[in-house]
Amino acid sequence: MTPFISEIIGTAILILLGGGVVANVVLNKTKGNSSGWMVITTAWGLAVYVAVVIAGPYSGAHINPAVSIGLAVAGKFPWEDVPMYVLAQMLGAMLGSLIVYVMYKDHFDVTDDKETKRAVFCTAPAIRNSFSNLFSEAIGTFVLIFTILYFTDATINDTETVVGLGSLGALPVAFLVWAIGLSLGGTTGYAINPARDLGPRIMHAILPIKGKGSNDWSYSWIPVLGPILGAALAALLMLALS
Repeated sequence: MTPFISEIIGTAILILLGGGVVANVVLNKTKGNSSGWMVITTAWGLAVYVAVVIAGPYSGAHINPAVSIGLAVAGKFPWEDVPMYVLAQMLGAMLGSLIVYVMYKDHFDVTDDKETKRAVFCTAPAIRNSFSNLFSEAIGTFVLIFTILYFTDATINDTETVVGLGSLGALPVAFLVWAIGLSLGGTTGYAINPARDLGPRIMHAILPIKGKGSNDWSYSWIPVLGPILGAALAALLMLALS
């Protein structure tokens, strides 16, 4: 398995399980309908756990462009590999969201609310305010990347170790993402991952979803730019403190 294939598969699994729990909670007539925020945040944390277990040994399991960029800014990942990782992450996110749609198609068909259907694919703010929404995404991702950078510093002991989420061990990452979702996710739905939001949003635009509404492109830049800013700031602060 190459790092490129590994990032595709890992990100696809992340979105399959993460988008899957949102579908299970918000779409009509599912077994998990209306089970709430705790179910969503817990499953997203566990989705990261599963994705890291799968992709970690082969690519470091970045599964997130913000991770790749943050590690590159910190000097822990080669910049020349960033475009390949980001492409793989986008393809994986699109694949994962496609599988979620196919699996839950009957439930999409019996759900009338357009925003509920879109929520399975991508994030939206609880209160729309571009500055505070961007700040929320940046802060959530800052916590993610800053913690990752210090975890990797503590565990890398040789030049053969792949730098990335895979070097952490999967369980601490799951708790980290779970904590971010519970504490910081209420404002925007905590994308904290440009591929996680943009890839499925593109699939929402492409797929023949019955009664779907807008793709909300006017908001789509926030869960892309916010995580990148947060990742870069976390890496720069780590460099300043080291």
